[in-house]
Amino acid sequence: LVAMPREYIRDITLVPSLYGEVRFRVETEGTAGKIRVEILDEDGVPAASSDGHEGVLQIRQPCLWEPWPGTPYLYTARITYGEDLYEQPFGIREIRVDGTRFLINGRPFRFHGPCKHEDSPFHGRGADPCLNVTDINLYHWLNANCFRTSHYPYAEEMYQLCDREGIVIVDETPAVGMWADEHYGWDLGGYHLQVLKEMIDRDRNHPCVVMWSLGNEPDTDTLPDKAYEYWHPLYEAAHRLDPQNRPVTVVGCQNRYERDKVIRSMDVVLINRYYGWYNLSGDLEAAKYAFRQELDWWEKQKKPVILSEYGADTVAGLHGAVAEMFTEEYQVAFYEAMSECLDERDFVIGEMPWNFADFDTCQGPMRVGGNRKGLFTRERRPKMAAHWFRQRWKDFSEDK
Repeated sequence: LVAMPREYIRDITLVPSLYGEVRFRVETEGTAGKIRVEILDEDGVPAASSDGHEGVLQIRQPCLWEPWPGTPYLYTARITYGEDLYEQPFGIREIRVDGTRFLINGRPFRFHGPCKHEDSPFHGRGADPCLNVTDINLYHWLNANCFRTSHYPYAEEMYQLCDREGIVIVDETPAVGMWADEHYGWDLGGYHLQVLKEMIDRDRNHPCVVMWSLGNEPDTDTLPDKAYEYWHPLYEAAHRLDPQNRPVTVVGCQNRYERDKVIRSMDVVLINRYYGWYNLSGDLEAAKYAFRQELDWWEKQKKPVILSEYGADTVAGLHGAVAEMFTEEYQVAFYEAMSECLDERDFVIGEMPWNFADFDTCQGPMRVGGNRKGLFTRERRPKMAAHWFRQRWKDFSEDK
C-alpha cells in the first residue's frame, strides 16, 4: 500500500537519445498546478529542467549508459507536482537491430550470460533482494553481461540493481508452453495482451531492459498459420506500446523449425536447443552435426540468433574418467561442443546457458532433486562449467 496525496503523479515516460535529448511525459491526477521536471546527474547536480506535462529536455555532453564491462551511468528525473515528488533513475542509451547485428549505442553487442530463476534453498521460489546482490556479483565473477527473466517478469528491485550494475535483461511475459491443442482455441489473446502491456508499462524506463519476450516455448509448428495469427498481433502491440520501440522476440522450443512462421518473424530469433541432452543424448558428435544443420538453415533467414537455452543436468561432485551424462566433465564437454558450433557463425549474437543455478522442481523420473542444469549449485557453489564459462566470457569481454 502506498499513501498518496489527493493530487499526485500517476506515471512517467522517458525516451532518451544518444545526443542528450530526453522526451518526457508526465501523467497526473488532480489539478495541483505546475509540473516541474529536473534531470540530475550522478552527483545530484541539475543537468536540465522544464515545466509541463510533456516536452523535450536537452542534456549537454551526456554520459551514456553502457552495459558491463562499460560504465552504466544513471541520471535521475525528479518530478514535482503539488505536494507530490517522484524520482525516476534512467540511462541514456539506444537499442537497434541492424541486419544480423544487435546494437547498443551504435556498437555491436553480444549476449553472454545464463538464464536464471528467482529461487534459493533458504527462500524457495520468490524474490529476495539480498540474493539478487549475491547473484549479480556472481554474474560479474562469470564475466556475464545478461540474462532472460525466464519465464516471468521479476521483482522490480532486480531491474533497479541491473540498471546500476550494467547487466542487460530480456524481459519475458509468463506465457510458457502454450500448446496448439490446448490454447489456440481459447480466447487468451486479450489476457496475454494485458499482461504484456503491464510488463511494458512497469519496465519501460529501465535502461537494462533491451528486448521484450512475448513468451517461452510455444507450439508454433503444429498449426503454423494459426500460431502466427495469435503471436503476430502481440508482436505489433509490443512495438506500439513501448515508447522506446525495443526489439521484440518470442523464444522457440525444439521443433520443426522449417514449418514455423512465428519465430523467424521476430526482430531477434531466440531458440532453446538441447542437442546432446534431451535428443541425441550423450552423443556430442551427432549433436554438433544436427545443430550445424539447423544453423545452416537459420543463416539463410538473415536474422540475428541467440541460443537462449542449452544445457545438461549435472550432479555437483559427480566425476568420471570419461565425460558421461550427469558428470561435471560432460557438462563442460557439452558446452565446448555447442560453443564450437556457435563460434563458426557471425549471425549468432548470443548464448544463454540453462541455467545459472540448480533450482527446485516437482518430483519426476527426469529430476534428481530438482533441475541440475545450473552452472552453480542451488547454494551458489560453482561447478566446473562455471569456471569454464568464466574464462570464455573473460575472453569475450577483453575482445570488446
